[in-house]
Amino acid sequence: MNLKAINNVYFIGIGGIGMSAIARYFVANGKQVAGYDKTASDITRALQDLNIYIHFNDNIIEINPKYLNKEDTLVVYTPAIPKNHSELNYFNSNGFKVLKRSEVLGEITRQTKCLAVAGTHGKTTTTSILGHLLNECNVPVTAFLGGISENYNSNLISNGTDVTVVEADEFDRSFLTLSPNLACITSMDADHLDIYGDALELVRSFKDFTKCIKPNGKLFIRNGLPLDGITYGVEDNSDYSAKNVRIENGSYVFDMKTPNELYKDFQFNLPGRHNLSNAIIALAMAVDFGCPYNQLAKGLASYKGVKRRFTYQIKTNDFVFIDDYAHHPEEINAVHQAVKEMYPDRRVLAIFQPHLYTRTRDFIDGFAESLSKFDEILLLDIYPARELPIEGVTSKWLLEKIKNPNKQLISKSELIDEIKKSDVQVILTIGAGDIGEEVKHIKEALSIAN
Repeated sequence: MNLKAINNVYFIGIGGIGMSAIARYFVANGKQVAGYDKTASDITRALQDLNIYIHFNDNIIEINPKYLNKEDTLVVYTPAIPKNHSELNYFNSNGFKVLKRSEVLGEITRQTKCLAVAGTHGKTTTTSILGHLLNECNVPVTAFLGGISENYNSNLISNGTDVTVVEADEFDRSFLTLSPNLACITSMDADHLDIYGDALELVRSFKDFTKCIKPNGKLFIRNGLPLDGITYGVEDNSDYSAKNVRIENGSYVFDMKTPNELYKDFQFNLPGRHNLSNAIIALAMAVDFGCPYNQLAKGLASYKGVKRRFTYQIKTNDFVFIDDYAHHPEEINAVHQAVKEMYPDRRVLAIFQPHLYTRTRDFIDGFAESLSKFDEILLLDIYPARELPIEGVTSKWLLEKIKNPNKQLISKSELIDEIKKSDVQVILTIGAGDIGEEVKHIKEALSIAN
């Protein structure tokens, strides 16, 4: 498809983090953009500030007539949209060009030098580090991020179109539409079993992704994954590895061994060994791309993170409030490791909102084990997202499995009162649902209390 020949782009599900990045891209490239989403959010409001018209009722009448010209309109949708969506069915039934988000990303990146980041965990942070490093090295790059970068206050880094950095999303096998020059895989832990059925099928899909790499392209893999590629890791024998890791003034300082030399004294300000691993693979891909050490060191030291990835909401000598997107047991384990490394002597309250009935069902024991590690646990009801309830799959079931007596199931309306009853020194909000909407209320209440 010749995207340059299209003037109008209409998004169904425009408020999604991946969808909104592509919407921003088209606006930056002179296209007319509009869209639908189920509910208003900070993301949709930010898009409206770019003069994108968005409506929130599934009704063809609300669409500007110029987007109903099938010869000059591309329709982009997310797989999260239900099959009975009337707007999507209208466009499909009337001969419009209708593509999934991943297909459009494949079209955008195909004619570029593409660097793709795959993995069940770490995609967004790694992609944002890599995009930031390339931008700081004056590479003409467009980076599509799965979160809002603290450095750019956006999920799009736009500094030219010769090079693209993208998240290669395994959900719905979306990453198979990409054809990267350089790709990495950070992890292949079981997830999205509602799509794949079992963990082996998920691994097979990642192996299929490696076949999408362009001829003469390169694959980087976290050391230990059952794939052939250039390895990376932390304090191990990988091709690219962090060495001499220490914590100075709350930041990691480390050296990086490459296949050819040793780069000394990188500074990285995000906590957690999982984030350090993300930094190493971003550096490895940037070094392979040809970025110089001095600019990489400066770029990494200036990296601020992604919103809702171990984001400090309150940080004082006596009290800390952190918000994180973690929604898988391994991600919660990583958050626990990071907070205990940074605050080893402090008691921690974790507030968790499970995301999806299927994920809760498939990893119930893993969630219980990871949550039990915290000193206190407040559990919210499951956020359903695109799913209907499954009989017996509830937060009460999860609560019963948590082996820690300091636990309770509460509603969002009770949240602030329960938080105020606790005397912990660190509070975490964790989850991928609408718990993020509660963060500002919690922060306000805690700021007044402290």
